[in-house]
Amino acid sequence: MSRSAQEFRRAERVLVGGVNSPVRAFKSVGGTPRVMGRAAGSLLVDVDGVQYIDYIGSWGAAIVGHAHPAVVEAVTRAARDGLSFGVNSPLEVALAEEIIARVPSVERVRMVNSGTEAVMSAVRLARAATGRRRIVKFEGCYHGHSDGLLAKAGSGLATLAIPDSAGVTAGAAADTLIARYNDLSSVESLVTRHRADIAAILVEPIAGNMGLVRPFDGFLQALRSYADDIGAVLIFDEVMTGFRVARGGAQALVGVRPDLTTFGKIIGGGLPVGAYGGRREIMALLAPEGRVYQAGTFSGNPATMAAGLATLALLDDEAYARLDAVSARLARGIEDALRAARRIGCVQRVGSMLTLFLDVARFDGTHPLPPVAERAYARFFHAMLDNGVHLPPSAHESWFVSLAHDDATVDATIGACARSLAHPDIVRAKSTHAALETAAAPDPDHDSRHRNDQLT
Repeated sequence: MSRSAQEFRRAERVLVGGVNSPVRAFKSVGGTPRVMGRAAGSLLVDVDGVQYIDYIGSWGAAIVGHAHPAVVEAVTRAARDGLSFGVNSPLEVALAEEIIARVPSVERVRMVNSGTEAVMSAVRLARAATGRRRIVKFEGCYHGHSDGLLAKAGSGLATLAIPDSAGVTAGAAADTLIARYNDLSSVESLVTRHRADIAAILVEPIAGNMGLVRPFDGFLQALRSYADDIGAVLIFDEVMTGFRVARGGAQALVGVRPDLTTFGKIIGGGLPVGAYGGRREIMALLAPEGRVYQAGTFSGNPATMAAGLATLALLDDEAYARLDAVSARLARGIEDALRAARRIGCVQRVGSMLTLFLDVARFDGTHPLPPVAERAYARFFHAMLDNGVHLPPSAHESWFVSLAHDDATVDATIGACARSLAHPDIVRAKSTHAALETAAAPDPDHDSRHRNDQLT
C-alpha cells in the first residue's frame, strides 16, 4: 500500500470521511484521494513523491502558482511582525484600497475569513438595506454553507426552497427562492410573485460551481433591471471569479455593476480569506457605523493581507494576457484531443477558468448535468490521474490555470488528455463521423451567446 493510501486511512480514523471539506473525498469520482506533501508552481507532490500537474489550484486561489517566492516572502515578513493583532493594521487598508481601485462598483470593503462568511454577511446587509427577507438564488450556484443558502428548488421553480442539507430547517430555507441560471422566465416568475419581499438577487456572474458556465447575453443585464425595478440589491458572488477572469473580476467582462460583491480565494494568496464590498450607502449600514452586526477576530489577518497584496501585485495586464493565452492553448488542445478520439464533449472557458463536459455537446446550466456526463468524467478523472494530471474530483467543478502553467506544462496536459480519451473505458464514442457532426453541430443562437473565449 502506498504511503498516500496509508495516510488517508489514518485520516479516516480522526477526520469525518478522512477530509475537512467533502469535495476532497472523491465521492463523485470514486477511489482513494491522494494525500499531498507539498506544492510548487503548477505541481502537486504527494507524500510518495509522485508529481501531478495541478488544475485544482486550491480551488482557484493559486492564480500565480503554488508557493510563489514573492508571496512566500511577503507572508514570512508579515509573520515575523506578528501572526494576528486583533486590532487595525496598515495591510488591511492597503488591500481594501487595491480592491476598490480594481473594481469600480466597490466603494467600501469589509474583510472576513471565508467566502461563506462574505456571502452570508452580504445577504444580511441586503436585508437591512431593503427591510425585506427573501433572496433569489440560482440552482447550481454555490454560495457557501450558511443555512439559508443550502437550499434547492421544490416541485416548481416559483416555489419556496426546501433544505438541501440535513440540519437546515425548513424555516431557514423558506426565505430562499430558487431560479435557474440562464433562464430569465424563472426569474420573472419569482419577481412577479414575490416582488415586495425580495431583498436581493444573488448570482455567480460566471458560474463556476456546476462547471464553468457563462451567462447568456443579456442575462445579467436583465437581473440588474429586475433588481432596479423591485428595489432589490444585486449581489455578485465573485469569490471564485474575482481577480481570476479579469483584473476587475467578472463584472468588468460583462459590463454589469452590482450593488454588492463578495470576494475570496485570490485576495488571500492561498491563505483563508473573504471580503465583501459595494455602494457606500449600503456598506454604511454595517457596525460600527450602522446597526448590521458582523465581526471577526481574525478578519484582516496581517499574514493573509500580505499574501493577497503580493498576489495582486503580480496580476498586471501582461499577467492576464499570459493567463488567457495559455488557457486558450489548453482549451484548443483538449478540443483537438476530443476530435481525434471521436468523443462527444465540449470545453467551456472564460479567462483562466475552464471545464471539460463529456458526453454532452454543450451545457448552459438551465438543466442539470446528465448522469452520463458525471460517469464519463469519473472515468476520465482517474485516467488523467494515472497520467500525472490532477483535475478537480467532480464533473461540477471548474479547472484553474495559473501563471505557473507554461506551454510545456499545457502540452503535457494535452498529451495526457489524448491518452486518456483514447482509452475505451473512458467515454462513449459515437459510431460514425455523421453522428459526431450532428451532436456537435453549431447552433447559431447558442454560439452567439457562448463564445469559447473571453466575454466581451
